[in-house]
Amino acid sequence: MGKKLNTAQQKAVCHETGPMLVLAGPGSGKTTVLLCRISRLLERGLAKPQEILALTFSKVAAEEMKSRFENLNGASGVSFGTFHSIFFRILRSRYGWNVEQIFQEEERRSILRNSIEAEKWDIPDLEEYISQFFSQLSLMNSELEQPNRFTPTGMPVEEFRKLYRAYEGYKERHEKLDFDDMLTQCYQLLREDAAVREYWQRKYKFILVDEFQDVNQAQFACLQILAEKHQNLFVVGDDDQSIYAFRGARPDFLLHFPTLYPAAKKVTLNTNYRSTERIVNLAERVIGNNEVRFVKNMKGIGEAGDKVTFFLAEDAAKEAAHIAEKIGRLLDEGVPLTEIAVIYRTNLQGGAFARELYKRGIPYDLRDNSGNVYEHWVAKDLLAYLLLAENEESDSALRRILNKPKRYIGKDLLAEAETMPYTLLRSFFVCPSLKGWQEENLENLRIDLNQIRKRTPYDALKYIRKVIGYDEYLEEFAAYRRTSAQVLQEIADEIMETAKDCADVRSFREQLERLSLQMKEQSRKKGQKRNGVALMTMHGAKGLEFRAVFLPSLVEGIVPHEKGMDTVAEERRLFYVAMTRASEKLCLSAILQRYEKERKPSRFLAEMGLDAEMAFRKNKEKEGNKR
Repeated sequence: MGKKLNTAQQKAVCHETGPMLVLAGPGSGKTTVLLCRISRLLERGLAKPQEILALTFSKVAAEEMKSRFENLNGASGVSFGTFHSIFFRILRSRYGWNVEQIFQEEERRSILRNSIEAEKWDIPDLEEYISQFFSQLSLMNSELEQPNRFTPTGMPVEEFRKLYRAYEGYKERHEKLDFDDMLTQCYQLLREDAAVREYWQRKYKFILVDEFQDVNQAQFACLQILAEKHQNLFVVGDDDQSIYAFRGARPDFLLHFPTLYPAAKKVTLNTNYRSTERIVNLAERVIGNNEVRFVKNMKGIGEAGDKVTFFLAEDAAKEAAHIAEKIGRLLDEGVPLTEIAVIYRTNLQGGAFARELYKRGIPYDLRDNSGNVYEHWVAKDLLAYLLLAENEESDSALRRILNKPKRYIGKDLLAEAETMPYTLLRSFFVCPSLKGWQEENLENLRIDLNQIRKRTPYDALKYIRKVIGYDEYLEEFAAYRRTSAQVLQEIADEIMETAKDCADVRSFREQLERLSLQMKEQSRKKGQKRNGVALMTMHGAKGLEFRAVFLPSLVEGIVPHEKGMDTVAEERRLFYVAMTRASEKLCLSAILQRYEKERKPSRFLAEMGLDAEMAFRKNKEKEGNKR
């Protein structure tokens, strides 16, 4: 063991009883430490296999850990599992739950669809809304919060609570449970049933937890109860890689571990075996600006490696083109496709890279496609305006944008118009109940449609957003739905970006359809063998590594992201995770403008010692001299 493990790793593995906190920086061999510790517990006779519980977050990680352990030790009887699988085992032993009673995703979504339909709410994108509800429900449950005290984002409180009651009522009537219930019901059971609690506390003499920085309130509360009898809680994590606050995960449980367990020993695994010294040093400079953290002083293994490069581009399209060009050179040098990644802050940024790589015939793998932006309701609205301008007889297009922004054409007037023997737009004007001010609004719409007709798709979309007032509609919608207007406007920005090279509505529509098809093809690849340049968000990149990594658009408002300005510490952790995915080559870049808005260089560039401000100034001076 001494030959394979460094001093800090040996200290962690050789820990015998009592709580221990292992701070494991990126690439520091934490899984090896966990597995070696389990082997040692068995070799020393400190525990029988069935008395050891090893927990992690994903089924894939749990299976990989089990496989690695059994390849070295043979089948053992040690419990490797996710929080959900182990907590379900505890619930099943008491209540007799079976796998058939676990909600399937489509079934639970169907319940929501029926409830929303019954309420007759006006929801632009039903599936997105349902996803938002379940995301907020999980957050509430992970915090062990009560529904009457929880304030959701993305929907009004009253709607959330009404859907919550409908959903919970269905579960109760049909004796179903979901993944959240596995956490909350397990916590209630362990807290309230002394016999059950004592059984599981006796059973698991040693508990080991991987990725401890990702635990939420419900998971940690259960862990505390399970470990109460023996206190042999061995947790491995990195507060600097805590990036899932939106799921209820917080670094607090790791940071406060020494206070909650005063007898806990602590060891820091601070050798990064993955990245070169230059990458490690720059990442350390950045993360060192977070004030509330455990200092680790990460170091590499002595290989300085290539210089970290930086370039400045005029906009996201030119940045994507330059990165695609650099990727082409890496491929020529023999770097495999699957060893190259472009890691960005938000899903929306992926489109520019997908388009550019597609143009050059370079295979890409869009990893975390959380929704098809080209089929988003905002994209459909904007396209509807263009289609209506081209053909005022398109009733479906008119219905879609009739009150976006508000033209105060109510349901009664719409129903009246639909009884007329003409196309919808013409019918409004012959309705007896049409008010003068409504007629004026419809006349203005006709004037606007005429203006749209005269423009290229790109200029037409700009007119729709700024002159007609579609952006204002998005702001009002976001305020009512308790969601981010900025995110909706960024979607509109991305749709505009795709219109730049389109000469007419037909080519724009075809462009959207082609891009949408590409997104669907990428979604179908999920679970298949990867064979392309990885395009992914910073959140999606956690736990992965690549020889060459590109981190684009490092400007304020994107990195750190505007919606994360209240929690810059988490944005910094996210950037730190992204940087440390690179083993050999790291290329940083920034843009002068995005969607025609000027940008400032990210503060994180200055924190690593790069004077990007100077580069921005020089570029502006150069542009000024040209004029």
